[in-house]
Amino acid sequence: MPALKTYVGFISHAWKYHDDYVRLEGMLKNASNFSFRNSSVPKTDGIPMPISDAKLTAAIDEQIRITNIVIILSGMYAAHSDWISKEIAIAAKYQKPIIGVVPWGQQKIPAVVQTASKKVVRWNTDSIVSAIRQHAN
Repeated sequence: MPALKTYVGFISHAWKYHDDYVRLEGMLKNASNFSFRNSSVPKTDGIPMPISDAKLTAAIDEQIRITNIVIILSGMYAAHSDWISKEIAIAAKYQKPIIGVVPWGQQKIPAVVQTASKKVVRWNTDSIVSAIRQHAN
């Protein structure tokens, strides 16, 4: 059997919603016949604080630059996050496709995520994996 392509993705998240981030990362790492490496920094191994906005932006820039895809957990908090907007701008700079993932039980997603995404999918492993395979560079 040929080796699986390893997709490198940046999972955008807010520490306040860290449990969703961990669940999504686990879904992708445990998906059948799919290899995923997360380039984003988890809360458990975060960037040492305090850090300036410029240094944090540069760190996120590098994390996104090396990816095939950017995945945004599109909770309504994203509508009010300056960092989500910065991550979307960095993804655009490197022409990285964005997949919006609607959190479990949520109906609406922020317009900023809807507009920036190549595809918006529900909280379902098969849908997320299919979108990554379809749109990743």
